[in-house]
Amino acid sequence: MTEPAARARKNAPPRETVLAAAMAAIAERGLDKLTMAGLGRTVGMSSGHLLYYFGSKDELLLQTLEWSEEQLGMERRSALARQIPVRERLDAFVELYVPSRPRDPHWSLWLELWNRAHDVGDDARGRLLDIELSWHRDLVALLVEGASRGELRAVDADRFAVRIRALLDGFSTHVAMGLPGSDRPQVLSHIGEFLDEALTPAST
Repeated sequence: MTEPAARARKNAPPRETVLAAAMAAIAERGLDKLTMAGLGRTVGMSSGHLLYYFGSKDELLLQTLEWSEEQLGMERRSALARQIPVRERLDAFVELYVPSRPRDPHWSLWLELWNRAHDVGDDARGRLLDIELSWHRDLVALLVEGASRGELRAVDADRFAVRIRALLDGFSTHVAMGLPGSDRPQVLSHIGEFLDEALTPAST
């Protein structure tokens, strides 16, 4: 490593600082306005140094999404560990899944990276799939627990989780795009009604 490169690495801000700044910039100005030069100015690095650390803008965006998912994953694990009925924890899962508003920065990243998935290579696709599977596993575990406790109707948990996530993805895309009639409260109401209809145990 050359002396200037070694000095740049020593003086670089922590990775989390760069990723948090990228997410803040997306939230404030939108993903299409995020540039390496602008982000570099925010964190006190040149765009060349950012490319040195991340390799490409796609990799920076992917690491930003992964960092955001780490934060969201901690919230999800905390919510799902609460000692409350499974149906209430399922609602908490849904509330964390659905975007907070149109152009939600996390969902803007998610949609953009899946849109680029065929161009970014097998490694990136695998990392995106890992994110999907972490949500899927938690949802399956909730459905299994709910059925074992008699709080939810017994279903094929893996297959039903696939259907729920497809429903959540569709509604979440509408919220993120700001489609009329798809604001967050309406979407949460639709999803809640579906879950009640599909998972409420039959009366004995």
